[in-house]
This record gives sequence, C-alpha cells and structure tokens, in this order.
Amino acid sequence: MVLYPVLRSNVAFGALRTGKIANALRVLMALALLSTAIVPSGAAAQQVTALMQSIAEAASKSKDLSEFYRATGYKPVFADTSSRASSRRTALVRALRDAPAHGLAPYDTTLLEANLRSIKSDRDLGRAEVQMAQLFLDYARDMQTGQLIPSKIDSGIVRQVPYRDAIDVLTNFTKSNPAGYLRKLIPSSPEYARLLKEKATLEKQLGSGGWGQQVPSGKYEPGASGNGVVILRNRLISMGYLPRSAAASYDGAMQKAVQQFQLRHGLAADGVAGDGTIREMNVEPAERLTSVLVALERERWINMPLGKRHIRVNITDFTAKIIDNDRVTFSTRSVVGAADGDRRTPEFSDVMEHMVINPTWNVPRSIATKEYLPLLQKNANAAGHLRVVDNRGRTVPRSAVNFNAYSASTFPFSLKQPPSDGNALGLVKFIFPNKYNIYLHDTPAKALFGRETRAFSHGCIRLHQPFEFAYELLSKQTNDPEGLFHAHLKTGIESVVPLDDQVPVHIEYRTAIAVPNGGMEYRRDVYGRDAKIWAALQKQGVQLRAVGG
Repeated sequence: MVLYPVLRSNVAFGALRTGKIANALRVLMALALLSTAIVPSGAAAQQVTALMQSIAEAASKSKDLSEFYRATGYKPVFADTSSRASSRRTALVRALRDAPAHGLAPYDTTLLEANLRSIKSDRDLGRAEVQMAQLFLDYARDMQTGQLIPSKIDSGIVRQVPYRDAIDVLTNFTKSNPAGYLRKLIPSSPEYARLLKEKATLEKQLGSGGWGQQVPSGKYEPGASGNGVVILRNRLISMGYLPRSAAASYDGAMQKAVQQFQLRHGLAADGVAGDGTIREMNVEPAERLTSVLVALERERWINMPLGKRHIRVNITDFTAKIIDNDRVTFSTRSVVGAADGDRRTPEFSDVMEHMVINPTWNVPRSIATKEYLPLLQKNANAAGHLRVVDNRGRTVPRSAVNFNAYSASTFPFSLKQPPSDGNALGLVKFIFPNKYNIYLHDTPAKALFGRETRAFSHGCIRLHQPFEFAYELLSKQTNDPEGLFHAHLKTGIESVVPLDDQVPVHIEYRTAIAVPNGGMEYRRDVYGRDAKIWAALQKQGVQLRAVGG
C-alpha cells in the first residue's frame, strides 16, 4: 500500500494544523482506502495522483459519493476534457436550466459552465468534480422525488417517498446517454404531464394580465342583468367557460357556464353565482398557479407504480375512486377528517387486504377517553350502544365500574359497539392495516354526504356508496360479487372477506387536479397543507413566472 503520498497530503496536514482533526482523519482514511483499492496485493505500486486525492477528500463528506468514487477508482465523471465528460456536462446544464419549467428552484450552473482549463490545479479539479456530481444527484432527487421532505412540512403528511439509491442513479448515468438518462428522471405519469401543460397555460395568462376584473359580490341568477352580470360574463369568457358573447343578461349559456365552473371547483352546480361561487371565481391565476406547482411537487412524492388497480382518496375533493389501468371505474363521495386538532386525515399509501362485513366498532382510545369517559362519569348508563370490555375481552357490567375513579390515562377498559345498522362503521369497513388506524367504511350518518364540504370524521374515510364499492372490489374474484357480499351481510355476524388481489390505497391531498380529457379542477385547501408546501417551495427558491405579455 502506498501510504507516503497520503501522509504527505497538504490537505490532511492543513486540516490538522487548523484543528479539524475529524475531517483530517476522514480524508486520511479515504485516501488510505484509495491506495489499497488501486494497488492490489502483488501488483506494481501505482502512485496516487493529486487529482485522485482531491476527489477522495471532497467525496469523503458524502457516504454515497465516497462509496461511488472508491468503487470506480476515483475516476472523474464530469471534470476532464474527454468528449464523454463534456456531453455529461452539457446535458446536465440543459436539464438544470429547464428545472424551473417543472416548478423546481433554479440551480447554480456556474461551475458546470466554467472552462475546465481555467482551473489551476488538480486539487481544484477534484473538488469541482465532486461538486458537479453532487449537483447531479441533487437534481436527480429533486426531479424524481421532490425538493421537500413531506413530514417536515406538516405532521399529517406521513407519505413514504420512494427515494432512489444515489449510487445506482450516478452509476447508471455514467453508463447511459446523458441527455436521454436525464429525460427519464422526469416523472412519467399522465397527471404530471397534464399539470405541466396547465402550468404553462397559467404562466401565459399571468403574462397577459390575468382574467380581468373581479366579479362584484352579490347573487347572480338566470334573468339578472346589469354591470355585475357583464363582469361575470367577461370573467367566464376569459377563463374559457363561455364563448365570446355580447349578451348583457344572465341567459341560459351563462347558466351552463356557471354550472361547468361549479363542477370544476367542487361546488353545488345550481347555476347560480352566489358568494361561494364568486369567491372561487375571483381567485387569480397566480394563486391557481401556486396550486399547480404544489401538485407537481406532490406528484414527485408519489412517483412510483401505483398499481394497475388502485384506490385514490383525495381529501380535498371528498371522493374515493377505484382506478383500473389509469381509468376511473368507480367513484363515490366521501367524508374525511375534520379540519381541527388530531382529526385531520393523514396522507399515505398502503395496501387494502380485506373487508369486514357487519363490523364491530372498536372505539379508538382517544375517542373513548376524551369523549365517552366524561359522559360515563356523569351517567354510567350513557352511550348505551357501547359495551365496556376489560383487558381479557370480557364485557363488564356498568354497575360494577366506578368511572369517576379513572382519568384518561388510567382508564383500564375499552369500548366496543357490536354489529348493527346503527354501528358507527355502518355495515362494512375496508382494511389496509396501518399505524394511523385509518380505514374506509360505511356510516349511518348519510345526511353529511349532501354537504358541499365534507370534513367531519375523526380521520377515517366514510363512503357514500360502500356496498357498491365492495361489489366493485369483489368483482375481480367472483362472478356474483353482490351475492357474495349479501350472503355475509344477512348473517348479522362479523366476517372477514379477504381480497384475492390486494389493492394499493393512496390517500392524497390535491387542490389542483388535471382532467384527463382536458381542463382542470381546483379545490379548497381545507387543512392549509398546500399553503405550507408553497411557503417551503418559495424558501427553496421556487418562483411564479409570467410568460409573454
């Protein structure tokens, strides 16, 4: 092993002189490993070059880069004068310059664009090599899986982002056509492509001055006329919901346009422009563009195979959908967690394994102690639909319990509601086991599905059409899904029905949703999560862009 060049390293001695002992040791270890790597036992000793030493030193700060360069003999990927290295630099510069078009923060390309001949020493060249490699890895991670770490933005975003192995990414890049490989880093989902198209449309709208004058507050309905109706008409024309027209009254064409706008924004489509409709109509292109930029980041977080058949629950849209081969085959309204405290529905992905017909409701401890225990302390016979159960699974007579002897932390019982039409879970629940205790289920509280905004639950997702949802899931494993379901239901006994093919479930939060056949849908930021994401993106350097004008 050739240690002399290592120990004579000015870098290492400089670090020692300045007291940076830990860094010096890392450098020495990296270079020692370099020496053993390039001089096998029994081979002629090969001198460690200054460039290789510099690469080893710079890479020692990153476990991934240190391992990559050690495995490749500390050969430069970007920082040499070969045509291959030049094509890598050129392709990366182009990709980085185009990053803002994807809603990413700008990157500093100064180093990549610098003439390598202006670098004065091998030490500088080695440092530049590692900086360029790190820039490539930063871009690859940002483009593939997002610039932000979801859990750091909001505690309710518990999504596990499918990060790629950095060493594999860099290794595959060196073996591929640089420009082609960088293009493949871009998410390939149809939704991502549609969002990019809407981004470009909104940027042009910003550049041309927006959608015109905002609609005055009031109530506009068929037959109305006046200045407010004219402004409403012009706004609808500018937004693309109404063909160009000189009509000065609220006619049938305007009513249809308002209905279309309402449908695209999750509003009751009554064709009357009241306060809620006007409020959404007066949202400017800049705010809609922020929603699209956030949606692009969210799409990068879930950049993975979602499953040929999968379930998507959009919290802001209050819907649950079954999707087969990118086509919605079933959709139903949902009720999601209330927008307060710990009741907000979390965002994550998991796999649905089975359904439970005639379920027992095992009251979550937080609900049992916070909501029911105070009632039982006032009246031991309160909430008579629930059984009090000890830790051995035995039902305990209420007369045998002094509820006032316990606090929320010492309450030793659990509460259960037996199967019934009035069960809080209704007559069926759909299970994808997760540590958040979230699932989809039926509910006896059907009236809530008529509301425009449906954030009322303790976090689980209630379905408007749970039976039909079950039939669709079972249709892949039986010719008579309805018969199978009702055979279990009519027994009145809790029963588990496994899904032969387990189905991925993706609980999402999208305020900007692209419509496959064209156009966009927008929803309100019911939990304020998108506002947090946008603030974090701005902190990273993401900016709104206006094009043209």
